[in-house]
This record gives sequence, structure tokens and C-alpha cells, in this order.
Amino acid sequence: MTDATLELFAHYHAAWEVRDPDRVAALHTEDSLFHLHLAQPPARGRTEIRAAVADTFALVPDLAFTLVSLRAGDDFWVTRFRLTGTAAATGAAIDVDLADFVLVQDAAVKEKHSYVDGIAMRAAMPVAATQGDGRTS
Repeated sequence: MTDATLELFAHYHAAWEVRDPDRVAALHTEDSLFHLHLAQPPARGRTEIRAAVADTFALVPDLAFTLVSLRAGDDFWVTRFRLTGTAAATGAAIDVDLADFVLVQDAAVKEKHSYVDGIAMRAAMPVAATQGDGRTS
């Protein structure tokens, strides 16, 4: 089963690398949860997840990921990445750490929890781009 998890990880990571919100969302279960723990509520279901991923790519159009480490089991993976890119609104360079905890069910992502260096990320993002609830405008 770990091989299946690693195969899903490879497809999922590839979808992020080519910045394709449709492909990312399609790799989630229908009732999946996607939560970037950066003061915003989680996205639930493929439609919300697709929108959240598209918003991320709009904020950082050249978003790139460097894999630091990967651990996988039958129904999960945990990764560390280095995220880099340029904030679209400010032109500020982004260079932050990211940790992902992903639960897998039926060969799809059931839950994805992403934890970033919030101080570094917010420093590169414009204040006006977030609303009081933490969602992007």
C-alpha cells in the first residue's frame, strides 16, 4: 500500500508543480479537507479546494517547491518543502518552509494540512490581500 501512497504523492506533487488547480482538486476525495494553517478556514470538497489552490497560484504565480524530506505509510505522507516564488501583488521574494501532513483514502487525498512559516509568508504578502478572516480578497 505504501507504493500506492507514493504513486499518489508523485501525481499530486506533479499537479502542484505545473500549477494545475483542476488536477490538484481531482486527486482529492469528493469530501476532502484542504487546510493551509495560515489563519484561514479549511476548504472542503473539490470545488472549494480547486478555488483555494487557484487563489494560491494567483498570489504566487511562479510558486516552486523543493522537496526536503518525505515519509509515507499506507494511508499518509508527511513532507517538508522549501517554497519559493514571487508575490504577485508586491514583487517580494517568498522563501519559506512548508510542512504537509496528508491523509490518504481510496487512492486519493482525504485531508491535507499545510503549515508554513507564517511570519515570512505574511512579510512577503500585501496587507490588503487578506481580509479579517484570513482569506484572500
